[in-house]
Amino acid sequence: MEKKLIFLDIDGTLTVPGSNIPPASAQEAVKEARGQGHKVFLCTGRNPGMLAPLMRYGFDGYVGSGGGCVVLEDQILFDCPMSRRQQETAMELLAKNGVFRTLEAWDAAYGDRGMAEFLNRTSGGNSELVRWRKALEEDLNIRPIEEYDGRPLYKIVYMFAKEEQLREARLALEEDFEFLVQDLAGANCLNGEMINRKFSKGSGVKRIAAALGTDLKDTIGFGDSMNDLEMIRAVGTSVCMGNGSPALKKICDIVCPPVEEDGLARAFRDLGLI
Repeated sequence: MEKKLIFLDIDGTLTVPGSNIPPASAQEAVKEARGQGHKVFLCTGRNPGMLAPLMRYGFDGYVGSGGGCVVLEDQILFDCPMSRRQQETAMELLAKNGVFRTLEAWDAAYGDRGMAEFLNRTSGGNSELVRWRKALEEDLNIRPIEEYDGRPLYKIVYMFAKEEQLREARLALEEDFEFLVQDLAGANCLNGEMINRKFSKGSGVKRIAAALGTDLKDTIGFGDSMNDLEMIRAVGTSVCMGNGSPALKKICDIVCPPVEEDGLARAFRDLGLI
């Protein structure tokens, strides 16, 4: 078969959300696919610092920060942080309106204090959400926002109680950024992220394919949520995990078993990649 470029979302696709350890079956599938001559890339909202622990499992590069940084082997193909004006405006207006922020630079992330307490208040007693946030902060090395030193930012993830808290930042920056908002399951709160209109996971896929001279029909993308939509639209064959968004499943060519049920390895076999 033609050699493929394979793009993998991380959280909910390659690993359970927030984890840095893929199931053994997924580790072996990636290794075998590369041994067959296919190239495998991470395609994630995580910044390079957050995805770095996974690179030891053997990948040919990545689309990081939702497309804001694209790396092929050791070559940086694309690097597009926010402008100083954009990041200062966003940080000021989100803080002013009581929005909890996670700032993502290339190699570090910084979170507002009090997020666990906020979740505890708004989650209706769902302690799992508090443990989830604590695990993310520890496993992904999210540092206190007081340590932020002004380095360029690629993305701001936010959490808040009422959508009107985003209004002022939207008015100032919506020309440059899409403000994604989604319910946080089991909680009376909302979360989302600012997505730069200059890039997406899909544009990252296209940059790597172009650099390698590969037709997009020979690309395969695996995802689980609607923040994977642009990747799914860009690739030749799209796969949604069984634990994924119902809306994404309707769009994808294939639905495979959940990440916890060795879904990635089973899909690799079904697609003839291994």
